[in-house]
Amino acid sequence: MTGRILVVDDEPNLQELLRIVLEGEGYSVHQAFTYRDASALLAHQDFDLVVCDIVLPDGNGLDLLRTHLASKPDLRFAMITAHSTPAHMLTSLREGAVEYLSKPFDVDELKMVVAKQMLGPRVIPDSPEGYDTLVGESRAMWPLLERIPQVARSDATVLITGESGTGKELLARTIHGASPRSERRFVPVNCGALPEGLLESELFGHVRGAFTGAANARSGMIVRADGGTLFLDELGRISPTLQARLLRVLEERVVRPLGGDAERAVDVRVIAASRDDLDAEVAAGRFRPDLLYRLAVVRVALPPLRTRREDIPLLVRDLLRRRGLADEAPSGAGLDRLVAHGWPGNVRELRNVIDRAIALAPGAQRFSDLVIRIDPSPLAGEGLAVRSDLPYAEAKAAVLHDLERRYVADVLARTGGNLSAASRESGIDRKQLRALGRKHGLVDGPADDDD
Repeated sequence: MTGRILVVDDEPNLQELLRIVLEGEGYSVHQAFTYRDASALLAHQDFDLVVCDIVLPDGNGLDLLRTHLASKPDLRFAMITAHSTPAHMLTSLREGAVEYLSKPFDVDELKMVVAKQMLGPRVIPDSPEGYDTLVGESRAMWPLLERIPQVARSDATVLITGESGTGKELLARTIHGASPRSERRFVPVNCGALPEGLLESELFGHVRGAFTGAANARSGMIVRADGGTLFLDELGRISPTLQARLLRVLEERVVRPLGGDAERAVDVRVIAASRDDLDAEVAAGRFRPDLLYRLAVVRVALPPLRTRREDIPLLVRDLLRRRGLADEAPSGAGLDRLVAHGWPGNVRELRNVIDRAIALAPGAQRFSDLVIRIDPSPLAGEGLAVRSDLPYAEAKAAVLHDLERRYVADVLARTGGNLSAASRESGIDRKQLRALGRKHGLVDGPADDDD
């Protein structure tokens, strides 16, 4: 195995360890102990990979990355640090790093990371035009952010859970973009937005004459995602028939179009998402336990925005930047209102509020120029989804369940989680309100807890 690697770190013992390990794998290893020395080597020599500490005695490894990626876009940086934070990780990946490792790291993990980058295509997080990036540095986001590189390197199926509007598709795109499949397609499918017959055709494709109107054969989304990632949103809404067909795809790695006999092998990574509690759906007999087992090899939960209010200024700044308003530090009464709001629609609702404010203030240059108006409705930011693929009684129950969850979430958020105040405001008995909160995962603790 060949390849030139530059290791940038001011710790002599770690430098020696990395030299021994990497030379043992057959690489040519070069060393720099300072920002200045590393910059000089990068200016005059070519390397395949730079393993670089973020904190250097005379500079910052991220500055080294930014400077030299600008002139050598094919250069790969793997960042390492003993001071790991979500901010460091997100910044590293956004700036173009292909890997991020926290000290102390496992030697075998390092070997795998280096081998993947030396042998495979350059892997960077996906940030397609028109899509927001994953933003957050709060404690509630730390467990999620720290897992992204590990989850991305794996090819296991992933189940993303979280309320509507928390950014489940965005997280799926981030995982895909940091994975070895990043240069292949990311194919999203909203399973809750299509009736069963159309969804089956969209997923599996069909042959000519498979049904009325099928004048031509068409490949499905699963085939289009071959080699890449298939994202199945609102998976809890699919029928038992589709559940069985999808299970076979996951187990056998083959797909058969509607009306056809021939099967086609596919290599697809599946990332699924649901706002429903799929474990509860299994217990109720509405979702196959074997399919859930196949899908939830890795589970990732996205926290609601009300649990990470300290991220709201960061999200606002990112939204403003993407919409052409330069405001590095949004502040003032408008921001205070945004931070205090309950956000039943989560990040999607926040985005809608900012977009509406921009639309009503043409020519605005900064956040302070915007008039922030927040819809007081507990259903702000999204409509209730009507399940027309279900019998009327079940569809009605699903809408009422959604309304109940979102109403309780909003009234608890507006009263700071105080059950007595929420009970007075909503007119719901305190014990009943606690029971509803526990039912929807909005209230913790035993039933007789005091506020």
